[in-house]
Amino acid sequence: MAPVKIYGIPKSRAVRVIWAAEELQTPYEIVPVTMADKAHKQPAYTSVNPNARLPAIDDNGFRMSESLGINMYLAKKAGKLYPKTIEGEAQCWQWSLWTVFEIDKQVNDWAAHDHVLPEAQRDPAKLKAALEVLSVPFGVLEGVLGKQQYLVTPDAFSIADLNVASALYRCINMDFGANKNLARWYKACWERPAAKKARQMRESS
Repeated sequence: MAPVKIYGIPKSRAVRVIWAAEELQTPYEIVPVTMADKAHKQPAYTSVNPNARLPAIDDNGFRMSESLGINMYLAKKAGKLYPKTIEGEAQCWQWSLWTVFEIDKQVNDWAAHDHVLPEAQRDPAKLKAALEVLSVPFGVLEGVLGKQQYLVTPDAFSIADLNVASALYRCINMDFGANKNLARWYKACWERPAAKKARQMRESS
């Protein structure tokens, strides 16, 4: 079987899929597509993902977009890091969908005014507001992780943890304050060898 084609670059949300592929030991090939040169809007890519967003995959003719959904698909296909019960599977979906609505945009808003934008463009008021918004989902994670090591399988890392932790990538240097269980879990996720490799690929690209 040919390797899974991952469309995007490590310095995009494709890093989430790269991390998953590394964890699952799924052979993959990165097909560089960037937004900077508008390649994501060209027919060569929109034929793969009509939404013209990154990333997408082509798994031997099966094409799919949305990074967190891709990761669940790859994990279930590989038979690794995927819950073995229907209840666990439902929780995996729950956390992945929760991530989209509760932390994805919110983390980007925080990061923009903390370290992404040039210093002159950062707004302390917007930074404070973003932290206040994030305090709610962070509190949710803190509560769950105060009772168990990981999100779905209490004592084992799963694709749900990967999806949530990967969406929190920009929080690598964040001080989680009183959220000690969240900080412990986050560190454990990003210290995994596959996570370190994906991060290195992103930060060196």
